[in-house]
Amino acid sequence: MDRCVAHLDIDAFYASVELLRRPELRGRPVIVSGSGPRAVVTTASYEARKFGIGSAMPTSRARRLCPDAILIPPDFTAYREASGRVMSLVRATGAEVEQAGLDEAYLELTGMLSPRAAMRRLVNDISRQTGLTASVGIGPNKLVAKVCSDAEKPHGFVALTREQACERFAGARPGLVPGIGPKTAERLTAMGITTLGALARHDPEALAAAFGPRHGLDLARRARFEHDGAVSSLRIAKSESRETTFDVDVADSQQMEEHILRLADELCDRLDKQERRGRTVSIKVRLDDWTTVTRARTLDRAVNEAAVVRDVALGLLRAYAPARPVRLLGVQVAGLDRDDVPAPPEAGQLALPV
Repeated sequence: MDRCVAHLDIDAFYASVELLRRPELRGRPVIVSGSGPRAVVTTASYEARKFGIGSAMPTSRARRLCPDAILIPPDFTAYREASGRVMSLVRATGAEVEQAGLDEAYLELTGMLSPRAAMRRLVNDISRQTGLTASVGIGPNKLVAKVCSDAEKPHGFVALTREQACERFAGARPGLVPGIGPKTAERLTAMGITTLGALARHDPEALAAAFGPRHGLDLARRARFEHDGAVSSLRIAKSESRETTFDVDVADSQQMEEHILRLADELCDRLDKQERRGRTVSIKVRLDDWTTVTRARTLDRAVNEAAVVRDVALGLLRAYAPARPVRLLGVQVAGLDRDDVPAPPEAGQLALPV
């Protein structure tokens, strides 16, 4: 292949970090999760996954599927420290590295002598120096590399050309490919498209009519594993948010407002430390029936002042006035680090001078 990209993913990262600290639990089903009634699974060991337990599953359901599972509360400080050790080894390869999360990264290996051997050495170094195992995918672009790294977890090592990826995963569901989400997959199924092979062969005009010219074309390209995204070490978040899920639904409007103000303060404290500002303030409200609503306002200058964000978020909440009890509230500031000059409001949002 003319271009060579690798995707490295630490196997069951959070659970694996916990097992390093609790070796007596090896071989047993372990779930990393909070313990509240609204808690969801952060991750699970492979022994727990055999029972059908997966990330984002309600913990109550996971415990029903596997009553003998060991529940461990998440320790993100430990996970960040472990991630730092892994990523130091990844960057020591000399490749261009794009860290995609605490537990995964893309490496640009084009032009590197024996890239597969280099990745095997990296996997061995990670295992020897951190005790963690990793799966690796190698391909001509980020899309092939990502799908390959997931193909044979744990301890996987898969290298495919684009054509080989098309052949190997032709019968897989479209949602296997990053960028094809559950809702899009549902719409594809309604059109009779249930595999990547079928999507790759589908009439482009029909896809454009159903999803729009740009999205329809992109779906077909992804099904053919065509992708030209660069591996870039520069990752700048465009937004920052804080949200909380309540153990018991909140029906009192004053309590909702208190939570919104607290989240705004926490968010602005973080933005101030980062010396970052944003123009768009939004709130997220999830009702007790799981209806999720967002409301936003775009300001005429970038801000991170708590007083401003509190006022805007509070105003948005009062304007929406949830008619049902609330299970989740969130506050977000987006459009971070834009030049502090007047800008037109985003479509569908209200402009608020400050």
